[in-house]
Amino acid sequence: MKYLTDEKLVIVGAAGMIGSNMAQTAIMMGLSSNLCLYDPYAKGLEGVAEELLHCGFEGLNLTYTSDVAEALKDAKYIVNSGGAARKAGMTREDLLKGNAAIAEEFGKDVKKYCPDVKHVVVIFNPADITGLVTLLYSGLKPSQVSTLAALDSTRLRSELSKYFHIPADDIKNCRTYGGHGEQMAVYASTTTVNGQPLSEIIGTETFPDEEWEKLRTRVVQGGKNIIDLRGRSSFQSPAYLSIEMIAAAMGGPTFRWPVGTYVNNDRFSHIMMAMETKVDANGVTCTPVKGTPAEEAELEKSYRHLCELRDEVIAMGVMPPISEWSKINPYLDEKTC
Repeated sequence: MKYLTDEKLVIVGAAGMIGSNMAQTAIMMGLSSNLCLYDPYAKGLEGVAEELLHCGFEGLNLTYTSDVAEALKDAKYIVNSGGAARKAGMTREDLLKGNAAIAEEFGKDVKKYCPDVKHVVVIFNPADITGLVTLLYSGLKPSQVSTLAALDSTRLRSELSKYFHIPADDIKNCRTYGGHGEQMAVYASTTTVNGQPLSEIIGTETFPDEEWEKLRTRVVQGGKNIIDLRGRSSFQSPAYLSIEMIAAAMGGPTFRWPVGTYVNNDRFSHIMMAMETKVDANGVTCTPVKGTPAEEAELEKSYRHLCELRDEVIAMGVMPPISEWSKINPYLDEKTC
């Protein structure tokens, strides 16, 4: 089997459903012949490793460990799903305190054990905040840390496909920006349906305003719907999309969807949020988002919500005040996007 690279790829949280799916997806996509699985739950981790070994993959150096120093040593790429899972009745924000503390420890571990890492993808919720905390304490450049936000855009495409009864491939450029959560900004102005701008279809007999609002609600509550249907949070979709993200950073095909990235400019300050991005071997680059006045207002609202979450984490003592961030990571005062 031919692999994209032999540089070390580490899956953090590999004993979990997302992590184990990420590991298998990474192998099947041929990302790296040097794959390390890490999880503090040693017994479950061994079970995942055994199953993957039983697949009979060729040319694969699969290692696993519950020692974080061993796992991260010489790591060049990391995908981390190692936070607490979202349960029925919980919002992503309910996970805030515990997972922010996990992200702090992870960022410090990255800085200590693999300061030469090339790219880190953080997907445990609330990903905008855990990614921001990781970035701060890792000392990495903003282009080197990204978070999973694509799931909201893929859910928008799926809902539109079901509503119009057409293949998902006929829905182009679906985009949500801002927070990866129930305060996301859902954009219609970027999207086309069978080549026709979605914004021209909304409000017509084909797609009345009230139906669009119902669809937007289903997109926003897409994660909750999976929990209601399956009794647990999503694992297949975040696993696949996060591996597509790290594949792009490893030199594979450019990632197709928005990712969460660090933004610091005259409009949005010291925050991690979904923007229009490109992920490739150079990391993440982003471009400013432009929509209708109503969409722009939604994005501003989403940004303010993320600032509130960030400030809660600061109040908890997990992060210092923003004025002190540059002492920990000097890259965070640079202008982005």
